[in-house]
Amino acid sequence: MRHIEVVPEKVAWVLVRDGRVLVTRNRGLDVFYFPGGKREPGESDAETLAREISEELRTRVDTATMVHVGTFETRNDDDGRTEFRMLCYTADYTGPLLASMEVEELDWFGYGDRARVSAVDQLVFDALHTSGQLT
Repeated sequence: MRHIEVVPEKVAWVLVRDGRVLVTRNRGLDVFYFPGGKREPGESDAETLAREISEELRTRVDTATMVHVGTFETRNDDDGRTEFRMLCYTADYTGPLLASMEVEELDWFGYGDRARVSAVDQLVFDALHTSGQLT
C-alpha cells in the first residue's frame, strides 16, 4: 500500500496598496503572514478566503472579484518534497480592516520588510517585487 502525503495548504489574501502589501501577526508570534488560513472540509478556495478574512480582519471579501495571484511552495532541503503550499488571491473587499482577537497587529510592508515574513510569504514578496507591484 502506497502512503500518500498530504501537503499542508493555506488560502491567502494578497492585498497590495501603493507598493505595499497587507500582512498580519498573530498573538505570541514575531513573524508576519498574509491573512488567510486552512480550508475546512468541503470548502472551496473562495469560501475559505471569505471565512478566514472575516474571522481575522472583520471585513468581507468579494469572492466574485477573486483573482489567483499564484501558488507558492516551500520545499524540504533534503529531498525536495513540498513542505507547504499557499494559494494566493487578490479580491476586493467591503468594510474596515480590523484585527480580530487572534491577530495582534496588521501592517503594510514593502519589499524591504521581506525578512519579517514567513518563508512561503517571502516567495510571494519576490514575485510581487519582480512584477513591480511591491516597492
